[in-house]
Amino acid sequence: MQTAVRSSIFNRNMFLGFEDAFKMLDHYSSKSEYPPYNIERVSEDKYTLELAVAGFKKEDIDISIEKNTLKIEGESAKKDADYIHKGLASRRFTRAFHLNKYMEVDKAGMEDGILKVHLVRNVPDEEKPKHIKIS
Repeated sequence: MQTAVRSSIFNRNMFLGFEDAFKMLDHYSSKSEYPPYNIERVSEDKYTLELAVAGFKKEDIDISIEKNTLKIEGESAKKDADYIHKGLASRRFTRAFHLNKYMEVDKAGMEDGILKVHLVRNVPDEEKPKHIKIS
């Protein structure tokens, strides 16, 4: 078994039974930074994930959710031309985002080279905090 050595504000030895969480963090932190993305908090329970996907068409991108992991994959069908300079990346990519228990994709759209995935947290009423009126 290989153990990663790195400085961290968290001492892994103090968190028993969290091996899966640390594996997930290692998995996501070691991935490529392409394509760049933003995560915007729109409101308490709404978020927008934006990915810069210039050069990709809607048909080139696949969005899926499996076991609370939002996966966005892209592969440009455009073949390389005889470029004098190629500064726009169009390589195949996979981006994965672990979603909290009640996070759901509301909708997705693409405009001006930006893919926007709108997320909403739908917490069931029985899981929401209850306020008790004092009589």
